[in-house]
Amino acid sequence: MDVSYNKFFKILIDRKMKKKDICELAGIGTSTMAKMANVSLDVLVRICRVLDCTMDDILDVLPAESEK
Repeated sequence: MDVSYNKFFKILIDRKMKKKDICELAGIGTSTMAKMANVSLDVLVRICRVLDCTMDDILDVLPAESEK
């Protein structure tokens, strides 16, 4: 299963936030932000709480290459 975080990055742009800002507000490390593909559910929940949104607002689950 592949995941796209384009929605998340668009929200950051729309709110004029930098990745560093969300890291500080959500209490996550910059190295975690750099590894978004392997982020834990806990980190996604913290990000959503800071942005006051749902996971559906920040990511899309894409079909695996074998399913296309």
